[in-house]
Amino acid sequence: MLGESHSLKNEFPEYLDTLKSLIKSDAKFAADAQKYDQLDKEIRELELNAAPIDDENMHQMKHDRAVLKDYLYAKLKDA
Repeated sequence: MLGESHSLKNEFPEYLDTLKSLIKSDAKFAADAQKYDQLDKEIRELELNAAPIDDENMHQMKHDRAVLKDYLYAKLKDA
């Protein structure tokens, strides 16, 4: 669905406490989580505003978000 939030809080509500803990204790995780949420917000805004972006760039942004999401999920599961 266009404009749907894929923030880490929405994607992994069962890991909310772990997410908060890792953001406080792991600087790399915190930076990557921030990068993920910023990328998600940018994608959502582009979708909702029908901003001019070619399919290849949008696909790349979504791919980058998915790669980050997989990495962050693995860190959450291991914590």
